Amino acid sequence: MDTSTTAAAREDPPAHLTLIVDLNPLQWQLSSQASNDIPLSLSQFLAQLLIFVNAHLAARDDNTLAVIGALPGYSVMLYSTDDSQPDTEAPARHQANSFQPFRMVDGSITSRIQEEMEKSTELDSKNDRGLVGAITKALCHINRVNLLSVAITNNPESTSAVAPPSSQSPRMLILSVSPDASTSYIPLMNSIFAAQKLKVKIDVCKVFGADTVFLQQAAYLTSGSYLVLERRDALLQYLSMCFLPPASLRKVLATPSTDQVDFRAACFCHKKVVDIGCDVMFNMRDSVPTSDVEEAWIQPSARRASQWPVKA
Repeated sequence: MDTSTTAAAREDPPAHLTLIVDLNPLQWQLSSQASNDIPLSLSQFLAQLLIFVNAHLAARDDNTLAVIGALPGYSVMLYSTDDSQPDTEAPARHQANSFQPFRMVDGSITSRIQEEMEKSTELDSKNDRGLVGAITKALCHINRVNLLSVAITNNPESTSAVAPPSSQSPRMLILSVSPDASTSYIPLMNSIFAAQKLKVKIDVCKVFGADTVFLQQAAYLTSGSYLVLERRDALLQYLSMCFLPPASLRKVLATPSTDQVDFRAACFCHKKVVDIGCDVMFNMRDSVPTSDVEEAWIQPSARRASQWPVKA
């Protein structure tokens, strides 16, 4: 590593990490089945994830964290360093072999996940709105932190530890176990474009299941990393080596990159991912004949969207 890279790493601004944890009960039940090559239960996953969270907070004392849960039908803020409550636990209950701030973070995240998982047992596990809501909530939280930082910058007498927006490096890490939901294509793409405008990198770690087309596009369009776990029992190693280093160090590390990105879109008509479609009004129709599609690509303005043939 050269001297300039080392100096850049030392001067790297504090990082704000937003974790989006996919808490779909059905998918975690499938992930923990003994029939899998490497079963991974939610409790085993959380044990490794909390170590990664503690490592992020320990890297710099001014690093910040937000954890958002994506559940079937809704999303919820599980933890935020900006809204964390002071320690009210009696000194006698403190454990001498544990670092109390880490213990508070671990306990808060674990208890909130347990509460939300108990609530979501009666919900439809196929509802696909939770991830989009979690990404939107994460972007709103990042924007709120930036606005608060502007106010602190304009007020030199403030004693808050929040860093100015120019010295923050926000990024998002999605831990996914659910398949693609084509009905959420448009709101998900809108969230990706908003992340681009805010210059927020979206990293994706596919913990269980097949590749997700839309999350591949999210990582690619925001200059993030997309990783599919080959060995799920080494989750902590993947998180530490691929997603813990700051942006300045990623230039010299062999971070995961996607050679081929699936840019397929979702059809508006039947809510399915299609290989070919029309570009008129950004409306993907899987029922368009190939000859008509080729004509549209050559002369995209020659035909209105209402003139495309539709299945009866």
